[in-house]
Amino acid sequence: MQKHYFKDGLIGAGWASDICMHVGAGGLITKLETGVKAPSGAPTHATVLPAMPNLHSHAFQRAFAGLAEFRTPGESDFWSWRNAMYHFAAHMTPEAVEVIASALYIEMLKAGYSAVGEFHYLHNSHVDQALAMSDAIITAAKQTGIALTHLPVLYQTSDFGSVPANKSQAPFLHADGEYDRLLKILAPRLKGPHRLGLCFHSLRAVPEDAFDAAIGTMNELDDTAPIHIHVAEQMREVEACVKATGKRPVEWLLNNQPVDERWCLIHATHVTEDEWRGVAERGAVVGLCPATEANLGDGIFPAAGFSAVGGRFGIGSDSHISIDPREELRLLEYGQRLSRHARTVLTASGGGHTGEFLWSQATKGGAQALGQPIGEIAVGRRADLIVLDRTSPTFAASTLSQMLDAFVFVGQPNPISDVMVAGEWVVKAGRHAKEEHVFARYNDLVGRIAAKMEDA
Repeated sequence: MQKHYFKDGLIGAGWASDICMHVGAGGLITKLETGVKAPSGAPTHATVLPAMPNLHSHAFQRAFAGLAEFRTPGESDFWSWRNAMYHFAAHMTPEAVEVIASALYIEMLKAGYSAVGEFHYLHNSHVDQALAMSDAIITAAKQTGIALTHLPVLYQTSDFGSVPANKSQAPFLHADGEYDRLLKILAPRLKGPHRLGLCFHSLRAVPEDAFDAAIGTMNELDDTAPIHIHVAEQMREVEACVKATGKRPVEWLLNNQPVDERWCLIHATHVTEDEWRGVAERGAVVGLCPATEANLGDGIFPAAGFSAVGGRFGIGSDSHISIDPREELRLLEYGQRLSRHARTVLTASGGGHTGEFLWSQATKGGAQALGQPIGEIAVGRRADLIVLDRTSPTFAASTLSQMLDAFVFVGQPNPISDVMVAGEWVVKAGRHAKEEHVFARYNDLVGRIAAKMEDA
C-alpha cells in the first residue's frame, strides 16, 4: 500500500485540500482522505488532476507531422494528404513503429496523457508481419509506462461497394480469417493496464458482412472490449455512403450495428441532429481530434448541442500534428465559439467553469472509450494522475476553482511537473527517465527514413 499526499486537487466532482491518496494492488485507489497533513519527511505534491486518456492515435504518423504542409498545383485536401501519408507508411517496419511509438508515448505522458487508444492499421498484409507490428506497439507502451488500449484495425476495401484496395493500401489489409486469428493471438499478450479492443477502419473499408464476424470473435474473447470506427469525417465519405446505401454514415451505423456504450465514433464530423441525438441516446462516445480535424480541413462537430443532451466525448491526437490535450480542448471550445458567435459554450447547463467542464468530460469520455478504469480521482479508479506546478506563471492569478480554466486556456509553457500511471511515477519534474535514449533513436530513425524518401 502506498500513500501519496497533495496540497489540493480535483477529487471526483469537487475540489479538495490536503489530500491523502491510498494506492493498492494494480495501481487502484483504495482510499481518499482530505484535510490530512503529510507526516514529517513525506513529500507533498501540488495540485493533482485526473490524467487525460488519448482515445485516438496513429502512432507512425507522428514522424510524418509537418511534412505535408505544402501545396502543389491542384486540389489540397484530406485526400491529397492521405496520398502523401500512404507514401510515408510504405517505409514503416516493426523496428520503425516501435521507435516512433516509444518517442510519441513519452511525449504524450509529458503532456498529461496517461493512456492511449492505438488505432493501429499498419499490418503489411500478412498475419506474421501484422503480429510483429502490433508487438512493436505493445513494446513501446510497456517500456514507456503508458497504458495501452490496442485497437488493431480491420481494413479490407478501398471504398463502398467492396471496391478492391489499391496498391498504397496494401500495408493495412487483412485477408479473410487473418484478422480473427490476430485478435486471438493478441488477447493474452495484453495484461495489467493494457487491453485489447476491436476496430473497424471505416464503413468504406469494411464490407457490411464483415462486421458480425469480427464482433463475434471479439465478444468470445472479451464482451466488454471497446469498439472504434472512423465515421463521417469528410463530406465526400457522406455522399459516397448515401449513394451506396441510401443512408448517411452515422445513420447507417445506428440502424445496422449494435452501437452502445462500448462504441467510439471517431470524428463523426458531418452529422444531422437526429444522428447526434441518436448517438447520445445510445451512450456511445464521440472521439474528437480538433487539431487533426483542423489540420485536414474536416469541419466542426456540433459539440454544443450534443453535449447539452448528455452526449459523451473524449479527445485524441490522431495524426499527432499536436500532442497536447489542452490544445485539443481549446480548439474544441474555440470552434464552437466561432461557429456560434458566443463565449464559454461548452460548459455545464447550470453554468460554471469551461476549462473544468472540458477536462472532466473528456477524461470520463476517454476512459469509457478506452475501457480503462480511469477518468477521475475516486476510490476504485486507477491512480492515473497529473500534478501541476503551481509556481508556473500560468497560475499566477488563479484561485483553486480557476485552476483548470487557466490550465486549458492560458497555453504554453507546459505546467505539468509529474505524471502517474497505475500508481507509478512515469514523469518526475517534467522528465521521463528514458527520454534521452528514446528521442535519440527517434531522431536517427526519422533521418534515415527521410533520406530514403528523398532517394525514391
